[in-house]
Amino acid sequence: MTLPFGTAPVDPAPVWTAECLLPAVGASVAEARALVRRELGRWGLHELIDDCSLIVSELTSNVVRHGGNVFTLRLGSNGTWVYGEVYDQGEGLPRQREADIDSVGGRGLMIVDELADDWGVARSSRGGKTVWFLAGTGSPSMLPVVPYQSRIAVG
Repeated sequence: MTLPFGTAPVDPAPVWTAECLLPAVGASVAEARALVRRELGRWGLHELIDDCSLIVSELTSNVVRHGGNVFTLRLGSNGTWVYGEVYDQGEGLPRQREADIDSVGGRGLMIVDELADDWGVARSSRGGKTVWFLAGTGSPSMLPVVPYQSRIAVG
């Protein structure tokens, strides 16, 4: 069962949407990137493909390392911006941290923060969480995010 699209409401609502359910394994990160490239290309948003692909790559890599057994990637656009969600059943919440200069990891959410116009995390009432992002608006959004009302579910 899929509930209405969007942990963070966007106005106007997306004209185009895409969704996929993937196992939380390494190969799914590449599949998620391929979905971003394919759909954003179809939607004419070529200038956002690289940034959104990298954002999705970082978020889905986190699920593979720390999340549940599967994840859902959802994308939406009105032709100007891209809104994305990655839902997984893991209980831990991602957090941005300072990476040591010699660290090989720990920079993913710093990359997301740099590339996305806005992003956040919302716990789901059914367990798990949704990490969402918005790109292509040119500035941080003023979207009201209600963390306890995640609107994405895998069922």
